[in-house]
Amino acid sequence: MSDATTPKTYRWKNPLSAWETTTGNDEADSITVADPAMPWQASKGFKVETHPVGRLKYFVVWPAHGARTWDRARWWPTRRNFLNIKGLYNRKTAVAEKKILDRKPIYWLLCLIALALGPILFPENQTNALLTAGATFGIFAAINVCWTLIIGTASIFSLATYAVVGTAAFVTSFLSIQYGVPWYFLMPAGALIGLAFGVLIAIPALRLDGFYYALLTLGLNELFRVFFTTSKQFGSASGGLYGADSFINPDWEPLTQSYVAYYAAFGLLVASLFLFRFINGKRLGRVLRMAPEKREAFAAACGVDYKRARITIFLATSTALGFIGGFYAAQYRGVAYSIFDFQTVLLGLAMVTIGGIGRAEGAVLGTLVVIFLRDVLIEFGPIRYLIIGAAMLAVVLFLNNGYFGIRKQFNAWRAKKRGEWRSTRAEKGGELLPEEATEIDDKDHLYFRRYDKMQRDYLKTLIKPEIIEEHRRQPLGQHSEALERVLLYFRRAKMEDKYALRSAGPHGPYKIIAFSGTRGVSPRLVDDREFVTLDEAYHGVFMRRVHDLLES
Repeated sequence: MSDATTPKTYRWKNPLSAWETTTGNDEADSITVADPAMPWQASKGFKVETHPVGRLKYFVVWPAHGARTWDRARWWPTRRNFLNIKGLYNRKTAVAEKKILDRKPIYWLLCLIALALGPILFPENQTNALLTAGATFGIFAAINVCWTLIIGTASIFSLATYAVVGTAAFVTSFLSIQYGVPWYFLMPAGALIGLAFGVLIAIPALRLDGFYYALLTLGLNELFRVFFTTSKQFGSASGGLYGADSFINPDWEPLTQSYVAYYAAFGLLVASLFLFRFINGKRLGRVLRMAPEKREAFAAACGVDYKRARITIFLATSTALGFIGGFYAAQYRGVAYSIFDFQTVLLGLAMVTIGGIGRAEGAVLGTLVVIFLRDVLIEFGPIRYLIIGAAMLAVVLFLNNGYFGIRKQFNAWRAKKRGEWRSTRAEKGGELLPEEATEIDDKDHLYFRRYDKMQRDYLKTLIKPEIIEEHRRQPLGQHSEALERVLLYFRRAKMEDKYALRSAGPHGPYKIIAFSGTRGVSPRLVDDREFVTLDEAYHGVFMRRVHDLLES
């Protein structure tokens, strides 16, 4: 090889001319032929500024056992297997492996264990206050998990959630005080009340939607608040209804009572999460995911009865909210009118919005944030409500779906930035984008693509009028070094889209066709031009290949 700075120049002579076997192509002026290593050196010297945009997604991978590559055990009552383990064979090592594609159950388990063991880690001087706040958190988190089923999964913008809970709590407290109903009957009675309330407000949901239905349910919440606050039998003189039977024995130590209330509310939260999993992960949830907002007509045309699915979810969650209302009355021995306040509704909406609407983890996180600010950081005074408002405003302005949507939003932003920065690196031998390269197991294919890109860049420098004229004069036979390099590249092209000639008769005329590269698929006609002689046709094919090379 000659040095890149001293290009090779000479007059080419046909070695076959000594035997007088040539047909007029005895010698030709060879154009400047540079060192073929120049494109590779230029590629290595090309640098572009890159930026870190986050690590790749990490998967836990471990060897499979024997011939089994996956575990068929399922989460009851869903069809999902544990941790969504995917079995596959590693093509590099030829070993069976398993990947955990869904790590949410692991995170849920760790968080629930942390909540269960939280009282052990509480500071001794704040144990009672934190247990009280934890009991409130468990009840409100269970309410918001059911609410997010209504707003998110069923897409029914109802603001009557706390009206259902409050009505069930007041009625069950009244039954316990007036008729001596024991505490273990209050929750089933509350569920029946919630079901009746759900039927009442589900009927308008068939006619109204969106903002109008929200106004209706908000009006119902206010009507029930006025009814209970002005009724003497429901404690209008005392600010609430108290004296119901409770599963918390008043003779116990105050700290013991707080522990029982905390773990009872924790059990209620776990039950609501199971309800969310049973509805959102089963057929009802899948049906409603086929009929999102503004695509209901398409879902109906496909035979999806989304209205029935929405009403079913609404009635199921109303029954669960009534059960929570009975639990509320049994734990606190009654209920206050504040459960109907517009402030309570707004705080509940903030809890659902902060974490992310339609996600159980979002409802739990939002409730944890709001309850911690409201009931634990009391020394902050009224400013803690401003913090809650600021957190909710930040979600609305900057996030797509709450704080649990940050990861998905960040991944979308990272993919966008990667695309932008990869496009700037396309000139650095960018025959394959990095995301394509990571999906190809045969790395020889990557190196061949890199080599092919370098060779094309080099051959483009050889396409000059001199070699085109040389090929026009003599398409077949020996050629100069520059033209021979170009022709050798054209000859080893893949059969797919490779050019050929089709003759209309024994002696022409000729047309250019391109092979499909697929067995059974006929070649396609490239254009309608006809060539009289075979040499003209060969040169026409050559010019098509040159055009493709320069455009690549």
